[in-house]
Amino acid sequence: MRLISLILLFLLSGTVSAQKVEWYTTTQTSPWVKQKVKPERTTTGAEIVLDPAQRLQLITGIGGCFNEMGWDALNALSAEDREAVLQAIFGKDGACFDYCRLPMGANDFAMSFYSSADVAGDFNLVNFNIDRDRYILIPYIKAARQINPDLRIWASPWCPPPWMKTNNHYASAVRPSGEKDVNGLLPHEAIAEFSTGFRMEEGYLKTYADYFARFIKAYEAEGLPLECIHVQNEPCSNQVFPSCKWRTEDLTFFLGHYLGPTFERENIKTDIYFGTINTSNPDYVRTALRDEQAAKYIKGVGFQWDGKKAIPTIHREYPNLNLMQTETECGNGANSWDYAEYTWNLMKHYFSNGINSYHYWNMILPTPGISPWGWNQNSMVSIDKKQQTVKYNPEFYLMKHLGHFVQTGAYRLETPSDKNMLAFVNPDGTITAIVANVTDNEETMCVKVREQRVTLTLPPHSFHTVSWKL
Repeated sequence: MRLISLILLFLLSGTVSAQKVEWYTTTQTSPWVKQKVKPERTTTGAEIVLDPAQRLQLITGIGGCFNEMGWDALNALSAEDREAVLQAIFGKDGACFDYCRLPMGANDFAMSFYSSADVAGDFNLVNFNIDRDRYILIPYIKAARQINPDLRIWASPWCPPPWMKTNNHYASAVRPSGEKDVNGLLPHEAIAEFSTGFRMEEGYLKTYADYFARFIKAYEAEGLPLECIHVQNEPCSNQVFPSCKWRTEDLTFFLGHYLGPTFERENIKTDIYFGTINTSNPDYVRTALRDEQAAKYIKGVGFQWDGKKAIPTIHREYPNLNLMQTETECGNGANSWDYAEYTWNLMKHYFSNGINSYHYWNMILPTPGISPWGWNQNSMVSIDKKQQTVKYNPEFYLMKHLGHFVQTGAYRLETPSDKNMLAFVNPDGTITAIVANVTDNEETMCVKVREQRVTLTLPPHSFHTVSWKL
């Protein structure tokens, strides 16, 4: 009788184990397919062991950016179809985005140039307002929060109000001779390569710090508190779209002597990040972190594009510093599987080098996803405004493999550096492994969590998430 009882207990425990492991697969032809899982109780070969006690960095959120062109595309759909897209990105059965970016004024996927203080010489910001946002970005954000009330937001400017710049223009660069003019900037008005585009004068510096404070308070009044702000989007580049280049010494000076003290005086709790940094040179960040006056206000650093080359050094030198990946590289609008695999490599690089949050760029774009200045870019979701149809691109599913299973408050777990995988332990104890096969051949991977061993057969060019509910 005792032997029979033990056999029954073993069989029942195997059944329970099978119910506790989920496995979803995405290939080029079959996205987001739930697979059958058969946990194994014995070890038959080499395996990867995930230890939930060996915790690395804290994960503070997964998301994308709210852009005007995305909301415009969404509004071409019926109310039912619009809701379905938002559910796919923010809903509990979708990608579960919970930490998203907001532009302060125009960015490169705004419908046109604008800021919240466009009256030149308005040093007291008498004419400051977020009226345009109330018609476009705020409805977009609130529609997302209807689905996920826990959604948090952060912000960064692409450009100060243009009258605060040395060239009095939103853009900082012109297209090469012979290419189409996209911004009306004359060649002699372009910002010089190694200079700061902001007017480094007392009145402008003080007013710009006040501008940040006003923006944060205006959004709070809308019921949308900002968790953090990054001082400048891509401060190392002059662009044909809204932009402002800063020498690191000047950006550090503004942050330490104007922005930080203004936040203190106004009792603003929004964190200040030194971002979004787009240079491979770690000295750009070191300058700010070594400046005593600025460093006391800096709660973290954000990186994108070429910043990915600097982040390993900064993480090694400042292991306790909060780090954000602020913008996924945007591609050329093909929305191809190859580019999704490239994005996976970026994702693995950033997480492996200590970032705490990961942010896609354009969540939604029309088809084609061409900016007002002429760059056709990738998006998670493409909407044909004329046909009123929706397409979920490969990068949508990659982001869903991440966001659906990795919760805010998770910790990254150690994984072998030679394996195409990331792993996390969630606040509820769930263990998640995200795995990619980017080769032309089928691969096999054995993963063990405590006493549950799962053998994964990975088709060529596929993404996978396996989740253990312990």
